[in-house]
Amino acid sequence: MSPAVAATHARTLMPGLLIVASVAMAAQFIADHYGAPVMLMAILLGIPLQFLSEDPKTAPGIHFAARVLLRVGVALLGLRISFDMVAAIGWTQVAILTAGVTATILLSVAIAPLVGKDRLFGFLTGGSVAICGASAALAISSILPKSPERDQNLSFTVISVTVLSTVAMILYPILANTLGLDAQQAGIFMGGTIHDVAQVVGAGYSISEETGDVSTVVKLFRVTLLAPVVFIGALVLRKHQSNGADRPPLLPLFILAFLILAALNSYDLVPTPVTDAANVISRAALVVAVAAVGMKTSLEQLRFVGPAPMIMIASQTVFIGLFVLAGLFL
Repeated sequence: MSPAVAATHARTLMPGLLIVASVAMAAQFIADHYGAPVMLMAILLGIPLQFLSEDPKTAPGIHFAARVLLRVGVALLGLRISFDMVAAIGWTQVAILTAGVTATILLSVAIAPLVGKDRLFGFLTGGSVAICGASAALAISSILPKSPERDQNLSFTVISVTVLSTVAMILYPILANTLGLDAQQAGIFMGGTIHDVAQVVGAGYSISEETGDVSTVVKLFRVTLLAPVVFIGALVLRKHQSNGADRPPLLPLFILAFLILAALNSYDLVPTPVTDAANVISRAALVVAVAAVGMKTSLEQLRFVGPAPMIMIASQTVFIGLFVLAGLFL
């Protein structure tokens, strides 16, 4: 791409990107000063501005943020992962956590038709509940076939899992204390069940520093499962779509980048200042992407989702919680 073409492209994207960035910064301000979940604030602040995603001046930048910045944010999550995490958790717990993620996704795909939604919706919601909330929802949605409902389902999922994750952050430490879980068990429980990383950290460290450390490591292990889940999902989708359809890549480039960065981080090939900067950029890119998703969501369409899918996501949350608890007491 020549400099002149690049400059023209940048000018086309700039109005939408500036608006999306402003929404993301407003969401971060509210989160920093009032303790509200930043992802929830980003999508809720973006939804009233949906008309801008249809304006020719701002639409290109908004769509760029929802697509490209999403991939950048997910790819950079790889620098938070290392092979040492698996050793720190222990192979028994790794097996339980992996089984819990798998079972939650399969159950979600199976029950989705019972609430009037297709199995793709089950995959989207199940993956977001099982792995890492809004980040997983964004990554999984990117490989789903294009449809009028895709952005609507994504917004619904991000809102739902963020709300449920916040409720879990408040209730799970109380539950852990009631059940008499020790610091290690409480960390595994919260890291293995709460959807979003920020809420896991909040819940874990509200009990003790040891619990916070364990819950964070367990949660980041769940994040590593995003890559194989997206890969397997893309493989299944390609198999069941016709040759003429828009088929997802077998291994999306941003997932490949995620795996490469995780491998580099595992061998200490990335300096700490770089990983720290990448974490900040990843977080910012994901917040901006969520704000853009909100700006692409029609509130009129969102209200037609109905209560049944919300009950479904709540059931998925309860299921993975009970699954991990059962594993702790085996």
